[in-house]
Amino acid sequence: MTERSAVVTRFAPSPTGSLHIGGARTALFNFLYAKHLGGDFLLRIEDTDRERSTEANVKIILDGLDWLGVTPDRPPVFQFARAARHGEVVQEMLARRAAYRDWTPPEALEAERAQARAEGRVVRSAWRDRNEPGPAEQPFVVRLRAPQSGETVIHDLIKGDVTFKNADLDDLVLLRSDGTPTYNLAVVVDDHDMGVTHVIRGDDHLNNAARQTLIYQAMGWPVPAFAHLPLIHGPDGAKLSKRHGAQAVGEFKDMGYLPEALRNYLARLGWGHGDDEIFSDAQAVEWFDVKDVVKAPARLDWPKLNHINQHYIRAAADDRLADLVSEVYASRGAPLAPAARAKLDRVIGLVKDGAQTLLQLADMTTFALRERPFDLDEKTVKLLTEETRARLSRLKTALSMEATWTLESLETAVRAFADAEGVGIGKFGPALRGVLSGGAPAPDLASTLFALGREEALARLEEALSQLQ
Repeated sequence: MTERSAVVTRFAPSPTGSLHIGGARTALFNFLYAKHLGGDFLLRIEDTDRERSTEANVKIILDGLDWLGVTPDRPPVFQFARAARHGEVVQEMLARRAAYRDWTPPEALEAERAQARAEGRVVRSAWRDRNEPGPAEQPFVVRLRAPQSGETVIHDLIKGDVTFKNADLDDLVLLRSDGTPTYNLAVVVDDHDMGVTHVIRGDDHLNNAARQTLIYQAMGWPVPAFAHLPLIHGPDGAKLSKRHGAQAVGEFKDMGYLPEALRNYLARLGWGHGDDEIFSDAQAVEWFDVKDVVKAPARLDWPKLNHINQHYIRAAADDRLADLVSEVYASRGAPLAPAARAKLDRVIGLVKDGAQTLLQLADMTTFALRERPFDLDEKTVKLLTEETRARLSRLKTALSMEATWTLESLETAVRAFADAEGVGIGKFGPALRGVLSGGAPAPDLASTLFALGREEALARLEEALSQLQ
């Protein structure tokens, strides 16, 4: 596991819940940086919280990354399975006198903590400088023998140099009294063994970087480069929460966002390349450098995300969009029969330019999938005056005589009919759209007629006119 490429990054989520949008951005930045420098992007599942780490949550993370298109270069590493290796490193640290056993009883430790807080210092165990073993029946923890003077400097690629006084860093626990490793120990051992050269993560881990650096130094291991990303805030500048809407990657998928759109948008959250707002994956890899990430928190901007998603919907292949919209219908409890799917295939390219999400796109196709007979909406009924009904009847006759049923021929036919009637299209267009769509959103008249096809369009006209006789 220790073979190193030029650059190795990693994403290390805990499977205790969904894949948060902030975690997704962290994974994306790690992926882009590794690919930018020709390195490897790895995944580690930090599943040491055995009560909350479930197979279902692991699957959510793996599925979320797969959907987003952020794929690791090797199979994931599971932290819990490496507990023996973590203990092995602690034994080596004890042999080096870089760590020590602490037999302080829990009640005495709590009293010492209270006194240390009152005196404005960190806890230093009395066992740090003792050579004799503690009582055989008394459980113990293993602590790092941290330096008590000097400074630890984190050369952060985003924040610059961040200095910690060693006097303020306690002798952190490496092994608990039950023999299980602590977070900071496991992270260091795993990152070292996985050959990680750059640790890119949220800035809530900045304090951990100092403690982890001391473990690297105690083992004589090279310290990776650190880059701590500012958090993502809501549109109001407050920490992202449920009141701001979707937070998990799966929620963005369910809301009808395309993975390429979310990748593009997340890449722009805290990083950018000049004024470029929309760019390809290849461009993102070419341009991305973690040193260019801004220090201030990024803000989730729904209108911008919708704009980017609309761009990618317009660019997507019609057959792919039809597949995705079919999934939307199925999720709504209305799976499409083959005949309805054929209608969807026909209409999708005519309406996709106006949709910001796949949910909107599904709504914009419902007019074509309605089954006859259906009742006209109140607005359309009001438009169908005697004069308008007579005009639509003449239009039906004219359309039935069309030799071809193409978008271009229908545009010409509608304009020619209006000219022959001596009126503008506005005199009958709204009523015609209502008759054809049943009041559902629909595109322009020619596109609506074309999407329905000759037989269905004329049948809808006939039914509407006969209803009101």
